Amino acid sequence: MTDEELIGIAKQYRAHSYSPYSHFPVGAAVLAASGKVYGGCNIENSSYPLGNCAERTAIFKALSEGERDLAAIAIVADTPGPCSPCGACRQVMAEFRIPRIIMANLKGEWCVVTLDQLLPYAFSDTDL
Repeated sequence: MTDEELIGIAKQYRAHSYSPYSHFPVGAAVLAASGKVYGGCNIENSSYPLGNCAERTAIFKALSEGERDLAAIAIVADTPGPCSPCGACRQVMAEFRIPRIIMANLKGEWCVVTLDQLLPYAFSDTDL
């Protein structure tokens, strides 16, 4: 699957966002090593910290289906530049060692970063 295809799937999931408080819909798509793709959107509630970001929704969907080897994730939002994940999502991506992170926006701008670029000095197996 190409990066552009994964971004396209993330855009489709963005349309499912439930973001009545922030009005900031985000979509994500995770590519598992098996070749399956799992999408997610951000989901808010009135207890705002208990909402879930699109990235974690997609990752947790893949994990709940038994996937443990995740190859890439694409994140899309209506941002001036490519959408950067929050700290909680970065840590989840680090825990599950997602090696390819594609940050994109609705203008068609995107970039690929590694975990080390996104979250330098993250905990690793040697820290546990």
